[in-house]
Amino acid sequence: MKRHIGIAFFLFLLVFPLGATCKEQDLPETDKLAATAKIWGFLKYYHPEVANGSFDWDKQLLEKLAGIETIENKKELSVFFLKWIEELGEVPELDFPPEESSENLFNKNFDLSWIESGMFSKKLEKKLRSIEQNRYKGNHYYVQPAEQVGNAIFTNEKEYKSFSWDQKNLRLLALFRYWNQVEYFFPYKYQMDENWDQVLKEMLPLFLTPASEMDYQLAMLATVAKLDDAHAYLITPELNKRLGFYWAPVELNMIDKQPVVTHFMDKIYAEKDDWKLGDIVLAVNGVPVSDILEKEKRFLTGSNYRSKHRDIHIPLLNGNTDSVEVLISRNGEELKKKITRYYRREFRPDISNQPWKFLDSNIGYVDLGLLEREDVPRMYEEFKDARGIIIDARAYPRGTWYALANYLQKEDYGIAKSLVPVVDYPGKFRFTETLVIPHDNPDVYEGKVVLLMDEYTQSQGEYTIMALQNAPNVTTIGRPTAGANGNFSDISFVGGYTTGMSGIGVFYPDGRETQRVGISPDIKVERNILSIKKGEDEILNKALDFLKQD
Repeated sequence: MKRHIGIAFFLFLLVFPLGATCKEQDLPETDKLAATAKIWGFLKYYHPEVANGSFDWDKQLLEKLAGIETIENKKELSVFFLKWIEELGEVPELDFPPEESSENLFNKNFDLSWIESGMFSKKLEKKLRSIEQNRYKGNHYYVQPAEQVGNAIFTNEKEYKSFSWDQKNLRLLALFRYWNQVEYFFPYKYQMDENWDQVLKEMLPLFLTPASEMDYQLAMLATVAKLDDAHAYLITPELNKRLGFYWAPVELNMIDKQPVVTHFMDKIYAEKDDWKLGDIVLAVNGVPVSDILEKEKRFLTGSNYRSKHRDIHIPLLNGNTDSVEVLISRNGEELKKKITRYYRREFRPDISNQPWKFLDSNIGYVDLGLLEREDVPRMYEEFKDARGIIIDARAYPRGTWYALANYLQKEDYGIAKSLVPVVDYPGKFRFTETLVIPHDNPDVYEGKVVLLMDEYTQSQGEYTIMALQNAPNVTTIGRPTAGANGNFSDISFVGGYTTGMSGIGVFYPDGRETQRVGISPDIKVERNILSIKKGEDEILNKALDFLKQD
């Protein structure tokens, strides 16, 4: 009798496997919406009738979201998407010319494998691949390559300035739009710490059910921070309120993972409250710095540790009151004190207005943050007989790299090659030819040149270093740069909020990367608390010592 029961149970399992039901398993909302984001973005950039602007594509999504809410399983989801695609019209088969050689194409960012991830039916998979093969080629409605440079310029995107944070579908539109712009046109997507697909799933719940306007904007900021790109930022009224409009008159930098006062934004105000260079901030309003940093780390934008923490005084010391209690360490002694905060506009920074000057021992000094392109010949005329020249690239330059190279190089040389998006094949990128600076000036400087750099050297500053560092007798001194290299692409979030990203990739001619890793100096100078306490510029001092050597 027991044997018969066992046989019957075995036959039952063949017909109805354990865990199966007559109804297909329910589909989690996050999976449904992640799939929708990918389909919507793919069709936006690939489907000929969408990419040419024939449809109000935002409106299409907002209308379809209601139907997607009622879908219960993968089969229904595929049927829904197929019907949507059919409504867009036929996609004619095209005869594309052969692809460029693999030497020029860069495919590390390209990934349409989600099409065959098991989420969709075979029929839908085939339809999506057919659209890929017969994708739109022409004057794209939503994205254009910038003239000369080639980074993505996003066009015809509605801002929805009357948007309210409690409009769920518009919040989803904001995430879907931003995610796809990064997915297809961010050259450094492959370098992110976290897989961009996972970011979509991680952020969806935050965009779905924020408890407040602040929560929603923090969700946007956390998403932007995932790019690991110092060009990425987000400033909104709510985020400004969160940080506060009152500033302490000091700048902090992380040294040995401790926030140290390294600069006064207003020396008189700083001395009034007995701030000292080299003070280590341990706690703010009784909260340990480590706890504050742990809470804030997912909102810090930047390409690497240095660039994410170079403005750490803002989340640590800013606030909405004109005073705050801090616990500091000074010369091994802990001091608790109440310090004053001010509106930023009240600060009177000690700023030089000299683009160039002589330092001791007949050494010329150039501040690229002040030097204008048209002044380069006059500067060089004064410095051409100097013992050495220091070019300080720690402040953002004013487009002088080409003019300066003309006085330093003795022959033609290549400085960089760029990675630009292929708008006709979203997700793919193409290397440009190496940019070569031609030698056309017989009056070249023969002495030693030092380039100063640190974590504030970013974008054009980094490109300037690349343009000058291989000229004869040039030495770089300082700390690795910010690691955000390449022209900036603007992005608009729903609601009129603006953000952006590095729009092109910048590499050395031999393919070495600069993004995130930054540019490493020939002579590295780490911050030294003893030098900070003395108010010394360690990097400049190292450059002077180097140039004074015989």
